[in-house]
Amino acid sequence: MKRRIAVVTGAADGLGQATAIRLAKDGYDIVAADIAPTDETVEAVSGLGVRSLGVRCDVSVEESVTALADAVADFGGADVLVNNAGIYPFILFKDLTTEQWRRIFSINLDGMFYTCKALLPQMQKKGWGRVVNIASNSFINGADPMLAGYVSSKGGIIGLTRALGSEYGEFGITVNAVAPGLLVTKTTAALIGEPGTPGASKWDNMIALQSIKRSGVPEDVVGAISFLTSDDASYITAQTLVVDGGLARV
Repeated sequence: MKRRIAVVTGAADGLGQATAIRLAKDGYDIVAADIAPTDETVEAVSGLGVRSLGVRCDVSVEESVTALADAVADFGGADVLVNNAGIYPFILFKDLTTEQWRRIFSINLDGMFYTCKALLPQMQKKGWGRVVNIASNSFINGADPMLAGYVSSKGGIIGLTRALGSEYGEFGITVNAVAPGLLVTKTTAALIGEPGTPGASKWDNMIALQSIKRSGVPEDVVGAISFLTSDDASYITAQTLVVDGGLARV
């Protein structure tokens, strides 16, 4: 039997890379998509004995996503889509420009619209599919300043997840969201510093609010994604699973 194929966006590093590796361990062939080179991810996945394909893709550009979908079709067609690509610039609302607002939405929300439009038909043709959209606990707890654009876009993701879950259940396709808390990655370290370093107090502030008293890492989240892409989650759709150490209590 052919292995199912999982497409992961934002797969060059961080949560996207960790997700691609976890799904490869679960037995999926992997398409790693990112605007940045995915060579490192493809190499890691290939070492796990599954097929892998790296595709350069800007999810904010519809034509680029169409090219991604064509590459996925040639690879065998999507069974799973993990929409992970996103940005989170820290900008006070009074300083947030229309251009910045639209860029945040073009990547975080429009990008998911494009990938879902392009890849859901491939799943529908197969009669089985899993979509996992990466949202954020910031939409639920509302405690993060300087993230008006980001939090708003993540709220849109949860809305899109609910709507698509309602529409595609009859085709054997589930659509869910995972809402992580702040994770230690190269990107977050560049933005706010690494935990325990001078000036990186945001980590300590988060931990103080959490039930689990440590900073999160991508590997803390990939288990939830793995579950939602599995047959065990076949009766779950249009839901948002918060994975943040107990910061947001829903």
